[in-house]
Amino acid sequence: MTLVAGIDSSTQSCKVVVREADDGALVRTGSAPHPDGTEVDPRAWWGALEEAARRAGGFDDVAAVSVGAQQHGMVLLNEDGDVVRDALLWNDTRSAAQAARLVDELGGAHAWADAVGVIPVAAVTATKLRWVADEEPRHADATAAVCLPHDWLTWRLAGAPGIAALTTDRGDASGTGYFSAREERYRTDLLELAFRNRAPLVPRVLAPAETAGHTPAGAVLGPGTGDNAAAALALDAGPGDLVVSLGTSGVVSAVSEVPTADPDGYVAGFADATGRQLPLVCTLNGAPVLARVARLLGVDLDTLSDLALSAPAGADGLVLAPWFAGERSPDLPTARASVHGLGVDNTTPAHLARAAVEGLLCSLVVGADYIRAQGVPVERVLLVGGGARSPAVREIAPTMFGLPVVVPAPGEYVADGAARQAAWTLTGVLPRWQVGGSEIRHGEHRPDVVARYREVTERLAADLVAGSSEA
Repeated sequence: MTLVAGIDSSTQSCKVVVREADDGALVRTGSAPHPDGTEVDPRAWWGALEEAARRAGGFDDVAAVSVGAQQHGMVLLNEDGDVVRDALLWNDTRSAAQAARLVDELGGAHAWADAVGVIPVAAVTATKLRWVADEEPRHADATAAVCLPHDWLTWRLAGAPGIAALTTDRGDASGTGYFSAREERYRTDLLELAFRNRAPLVPRVLAPAETAGHTPAGAVLGPGTGDNAAAALALDAGPGDLVVSLGTSGVVSAVSEVPTADPDGYVAGFADATGRQLPLVCTLNGAPVLARVARLLGVDLDTLSDLALSAPAGADGLVLAPWFAGERSPDLPTARASVHGLGVDNTTPAHLARAAVEGLLCSLVVGADYIRAQGVPVERVLLVGGGARSPAVREIAPTMFGLPVVVPAPGEYVADGAARQAAWTLTGVLPRWQVGGSEIRHGEHRPDVVARYREVTERLAADLVAGSSEA
């Protein structure tokens, strides 16, 4: 029996799965928490990985390992490979002003979309580099290499053999703002633009299933990838599939054969882990929307779901704009959540619970519509993530998307995708692993609810942009 391991180093925790390479059968698992915050010492990730691996029985009998991890996080290293400063994570919005300047400096959103398929927002690595260059020039001057969370962890698994050995994959690199998924190359001019004429080393981009080296114990290291590409790989998503992930963030992505370039900035032109493209829309507000509203109502998540299902579709006109953490899609880093349409008949816990579920889902329906507008076919939804455990989310999702919704059994899909990649790297053949326990949901499409959400949130966005311009 040949074993492979997959690692999911997410915002909140590190998870490890060990599976059989041929059929993906689960052998054992382990996990460990990460520190809170949007600024984290990468060494905390390594400590969590070591603990999660220990709880999963270790890697001594594992033939290959691969890492899936949160995207965009900025890891700065000096010439000796030491961490220069804490990593700024994807959900750190302090670089919003730098993002706007970068867009202008290249000639506008169209220029960025044409160059790399990604328009700088505060989440993107390039904007974080500009923030460091502006606010912490000594740290910028000390930086010899810049990499992403999965790159750094893979390098550590290889024994940290010097910064010249850093590697990445096209899926994660495509989220930096200085790698073109269409041209399959770094745009070093954009890297230097972001880092104010500094040219740090960047990881070598590996092909899908190309080895990144070996652990000191001899296990093969897969190239790794970003969390969304890993999840798509675990789900065996193909053209026509829309992957909707409700984790800390909300993500909508679709496998495409051709690259996209959205000048409106909604759709990021990412690559996937198989050699294809993964156009993606990410919001800053995913499953925690439900937890926050449940806390507001003083109920648990199960009760919130029951309340939501007891209220009518559309919540009698009540709309929740779920921007608790600011927002990335649309690009409104200073936005806050708000409730609209309160009246005599809809000021109840049930209506607010329904508005929370619908607002969360509608934010992702809007993202799906932007992906469709790029010419990407969408035929069904694959609904995953912690938020998909909510019965209300599963029941209401088909009515919002207007598509069949497939809900795979709950699982660690990022870690599973990394494990599948590890098996692919080990054998040279992408194994066919079954995604078990899926249920298919259908429902009466309610475009009127989505239209009401659009009306409210587009007005809010316009007011925020106008207010920002006046300031």
